[in-house]
Order: sequence, then C-alpha cells, then structure tokens
Amino acid sequence: MNETTVHSPAIAPARRPGVFTAWPPRTAALVAGVGLAVMAVLGGFANFAAIVSLIVPGDAARTAVNIAAAPALFWAGVASFIIVAMLDVLVAAALYVLFRPVSPRLSALTGWLRTVYAVLLLVAVGQLVKGFALLGDPAAAQPVLESFTTIWVLGLGLFGASLILVGYLAYRSGFVARVFGVLLALAGAGYLADAIGVATIPGFTAVFAQFLFVGEVALIFWLLIRGRRLPSH
Repeated sequence: MNETTVHSPAIAPARRPGVFTAWPPRTAALVAGVGLAVMAVLGGFANFAAIVSLIVPGDAARTAVNIAAAPALFWAGVASFIIVAMLDVLVAAALYVLFRPVSPRLSALTGWLRTVYAVLLLVAVGQLVKGFALLGDPAAAQPVLESFTTIWVLGLGLFGASLILVGYLAYRSGFVARVFGVLLALAGAGYLADAIGVATIPGFTAVFAQFLFVGEVALIFWLLIRGRRLPSH
C-alpha cells in the first residue's frame, strides 16, 4: 500500500516515556495547536507592534531615535521572536508525529524544513541585536537592522515549503478535511512567493502571505477543536 494513502492517525508503537515521537495523535494535535496560537500572538506583537513600528526603512536617523526612545519595546520584540523560534521547533515535532502515519518521510521533511526556518529566524534576530549595538552610528546600524526582514522573509520560503507539504499531508490524511489542506498549501505558496520575490526582485515587498494566511488560522482551530477527538493513546 502506498504510504500516503493512510486515512487515520495510527497509534505509534511504545517508545521511551517523554520522547515526543511517543506522543499519541491527540497530544500532538493539542501541542501543535497551542504552540501555533501562542506563536500567532507573539509573532504579531513582535513584528507589527515592536520591530516594524520602530525600524523606518531608509531612515537611519528616525530608526535610531525610535529605538532609543523605546528600548524595552525593542527588546520585547526580540525576546518574542526568540520564543517563536523555539515554539516553531516544538510545533515541527508535533506535526511530524501527527502526520507520520500518512507519510513518515514527507512528515519528517516538513519537520526539518520548519526547524531550519527556526534557525534562520534566530540568525535574523541576531541582526537586530547587532544593529542595536551599532545605534551610536545610525548609518551603520540601519542596514543591519533592515537585514532582519530580508533574512526572515527568505527563511519563510522554507517555512512556506513546509506548509505546502503539511497541506498535502492533511489533504491525503483522511482525518483532516481536504479544504484545510488546500488552504494550507495556498498559505505556503504565499510565503514561498514572497521569498522568491525578495531574492530575485530588487526592492520587492513581501505581500502574498498576508493575503493567503487563512489556512494557518484554520489549522489552529482544527487542531484545538477537532484534534481533541483523535486517539489519546
């Protein structure tokens, strides 16, 4: 039988207690759902309320003044992004377990793609820290601070690829409504398109993901609501 035709989450064989690969489907769904919900809140705050509100593209002087006037907000944004990266790894593990019965190889690939993305997010956050240290020279700090967005969006290309695969796995699973799989794949395509645009078109502004994110929100609700009905052992 083709490994991608499994129609329900199988019960994993016994493994060492405490190891995430031994999580039952219900636990994996709830861990992923809670993790994604927290990430949505922290990520939204870190990006829009903190970093974007302080860093003014092309205006080094204004950026330096903004950050100097609100260092606590800046560092709250940095800390939030670090937590988001850590949660991304946890969610990657949970989604791997949840969709492993559909295809172990593809499920593992999605997990690794998301994990590598989390590492790139931390690299991007490192640019924020470096830029803060250079605020005494706004002209030197500005390109370093702006590189955060570039690195992050490029990393989101891997995140988008992982979402496309998760969408495929959800579509083929039999225990997730196929519409969720389609919406997830579209969301992933949006991130991937933004990353390609940033990498190939000078001055490109990421725009696709902000219109195609519905699948991510739908997945959170499915995991938290319908995920409770999955096997608990």
